[in-house]
Amino acid sequence: MMRRFARWHIWLGWIVAIPVLLWLASGLFMAARPIEEVRGEHLRRPAVPVDAAGLVAPRATGSIARIALVDQAGRPVWTVTTADKSVQRFDARSGARLGPVDEAEARRIASSTYAGKHALLGISAFAADAAPLELRRPRPSWQASFADGTNLYIDAQSGEVLALRTRWWRAYDLLWGLHIMDLEGRENAHNPWVWTLGSTALATSLLGAILLFRRRRRAK
Repeated sequence: MMRRFARWHIWLGWIVAIPVLLWLASGLFMAARPIEEVRGEHLRRPAVPVDAAGLVAPRATGSIARIALVDQAGRPVWTVTTADKSVQRFDARSGARLGPVDEAEARRIASSTYAGKHALLGISAFAADAAPLELRRPRPSWQASFADGTNLYIDAQSGEVLALRTRWWRAYDLLWGLHIMDLEGRENAHNPWVWTLGSTALATSLLGAILLFRRRRRAK
């Protein structure tokens, strides 16, 4: 029986060795750098407060769920979200309704948001159903790419900055996906791979403890 346990212990050890190494290596990497730096919080300028005095109220249509007054590249803008999740924008100075964010405006918003010292390399548009994995939100967006590897995502309807992603964030995200065994969505830590390999690692450890206990008893 002990020989059979020993064989199982060896084979199970080989099966769980690589996942355990990945868990340890990814955990060490994620703990090695402050999460604020990974998120690029130092590369994002704080929101500029907007004085509502003298501004024109928005003439929105539909069932309104939320109204916000924001600064977009130096211009005060009302963003109105309706019950069906659609977004309307209004120039807060003139009251004029604004259309979707175009490339030129996306560039201005990106440049006014980014606090780094590197140049803006380009702007790319993405439909909601083709959003990059790193955005994590099914929204139509503009991706502003900077020379240091930073990507800013700007909502094409509201002008909101949806996300800021750095090179460190992408490395962290990949290793997080390996850590939780979910490389596709990188969100589900309760998937069958984690349960199976975690249970196998636990069984391997228990077998090792049993074998060690029996060997010590024999030695006595």
